[in-house]
Amino acid sequence: MSYRGIVENGVVKLTDGASLPDGTEVTIVPAEVAERRDSVDTNDRRTIGQKLTDLGRSVESMPCDLPEDLAINHDHYLHGLPKQKP
Repeated sequence: MSYRGIVENGVVKLTDGASLPDGTEVTIVPAEVAERRDSVDTNDRRTIGQKLTDLGRSVESMPCDLPEDLAINHDHYLHGLPKQKP
């Protein structure tokens, strides 16, 4: 069972006339977080490896402004060391 409410001055006030007995332990999840969690596809049976592979493929097609020699010259770009020749 779930209840809805709003926060007023740091206190959660339940809406729709709902009430819980004093001492009831509760877990508060903001509605937007609960909605995002509910929107996750629980029928997705891909392994984590398959999901990461798909993510990598989707990122490959995105535009990138990184230098082409970043792999060999990362110390140059991060720390200012002299560039390495490819």
